[in-house]
Amino acid sequence: MNAPALDVPLDSADLRRRDWRTIGLIGAAHACSHFFQLVLPTLYLSLAAQYGYDFVKLGLLASAFFLVSCLGQASSGFVVDRIGPAPVLRFGLACFVLSGVLIGASAGYPMLMLAALVGGAGNSVFHPVDYSIINHRVSMRRLGHAFSAHGLTGNLGWALTPVFMAGIIHVANWRVAAFAAAALVACVLLLTWLGRGLLEGGDDSHAAAAARGVAGDAAEGAANGNGAGAAQARPAPAREPALRTLATLASRPALWGAFLFFACTAMALSAVQNYTIPMLGQVYGLDKVLAGSALSAYMLAAALGMLAGGFLVAATPNTERTIAVSLVLAGLLLVWLASGTVASSWAVAVVALAGFCSGVSSPSRDMLIRRVTPKGAVGTVYGLVYSGMDVGSSLGPVGFGVLLDAGYTQGPWLGAAMGFVAAALLALWVARFAARPVPAPAAA
Repeated sequence: MNAPALDVPLDSADLRRRDWRTIGLIGAAHACSHFFQLVLPTLYLSLAAQYGYDFVKLGLLASAFFLVSCLGQASSGFVVDRIGPAPVLRFGLACFVLSGVLIGASAGYPMLMLAALVGGAGNSVFHPVDYSIINHRVSMRRLGHAFSAHGLTGNLGWALTPVFMAGIIHVANWRVAAFAAAALVACVLLLTWLGRGLLEGGDDSHAAAAARGVAGDAAEGAANGNGAGAAQARPAPAREPALRTLATLASRPALWGAFLFFACTAMALSAVQNYTIPMLGQVYGLDKVLAGSALSAYMLAAALGMLAGGFLVAATPNTERTIAVSLVLAGLLLVWLASGTVASSWAVAVVALAGFCSGVSSPSRDMLIRRVTPKGAVGTVYGLVYSGMDVGSSLGPVGFGVLLDAGYTQGPWLGAAMGFVAAALLALWVARFAARPVPAPAAA
C-alpha cells in the first residue's frame, strides 16, 4: 500500500537542513557533558597544591559525581517522557554552569563536594534527553549519522577538557579555568534556548515531512523484519504512573541485557582510560609522553570509528553483527597488547586500532537499543540502560586497580578484553528480542 500523499517532499532540503541543525545542537550539548566529566580531574594537581588534599579525597569528588549521575540518569528518563526533553536539557546545562561557578568560588572541600554533586545531577540527564530528541526529531535516513555524530562530539568533549583547562591554568589560575568552563557551557545553554524550535518540535511542515518519512520507513522496517521504522513516529505521551512504567520495563529481559551491555563496555573503557599509560610503560617501556599520546590516539581513533559506524548503520539492518564483530576485534587487539609480543614501535598503533574498532560499534549500539524501546518510553529506557555506563565507570577503576596492585601488570587490558567480548555476546542476545513486537506502555 502506498503512503498517503502529502504536500511536503519526502526528503526536502528544508528537512535535511533542519535535521543537521538538530544533530549539531544536540552534539554541542553532549560535548558539554563529556567536557564537564573531566573538569574536576584536570584540577586535581591545582587543588592538591592549594588545599593539600590527597588523591583519595580528590578521587572521592569524581566518585560522588558519577554516583549522582547514575542515580539521576535512571530516574531522569521518566521526567523526559513526561515534560519533554528540552527543559530537562536546559536544566542539565544550567547545573554544569552552577557547578563550575561553585568550583571557582570554593573555599574548601565541602563546596567542592557540592559542586561535584550538582555537576553529577546535570550529567545525569543527557543520554535520556539526547536520544529522545534524536529519535523523535531526526529523520530515519539520517538517524545512523545522528548517533555517529552524537558519539563523536562526546569524544571531542573529552579531548577538549585537558587542553582548555591546562591552557587557562597556565595563563591565569585554576579558579579562572573553572569559571571559563562554566562560561563555555553557558554559551551552549544560550544556543539551546535560541534553537528551542529544533528541540521542541513546533514546526508543522517538519512534522508533515517526518510523518511521510515514517510511512516509508515503517514499510522498509517491516520488510527488514526489525520493526525500526515504526519507532520514528512521534511518541505518545507517557501517561501511566512511573512505578508501573518501571515495573513494565523491568519485565523485559532485553533491557536488562542492554543495561549489562553498557556496564561491560564502560568497565572496559575505564580500564583503557585509567591504566593504558602505566601499562605501556611497564610492558613496553614507553615514556609517559608517548604513552599519553597513545591514549589520545585511542580516543581520536574511536571518534573516527564512530563516523565509519554511522555509515554501517545506514548500510545494514543487522546492527548486532556490527557490534559483535567490532567489539570482539577490539578485545583481541587488547589481548595481543597484554601478551607483550607487540613490537614497542607498533604498540601505539595497536592501541589506536583497538579504539577504532570499539568506536565502530557505537552507532549500531544506539540503533539496537532503539529497536527494543517501547513507544512513549524512549527517555525512560535510555535513562535506565545508560545508567549501566555509570555503574561500570565507577566499578572498573577500583577493580582493575586491585589487579595492578596485586602484580597483574596486564590485568586491566585482559579485563577490558573480557568486557568487550561479554558486551558483544549481550548485543547478540538483546537482538533476539529486537525482532519481536514491542508493545507501548498502556495508558492508565
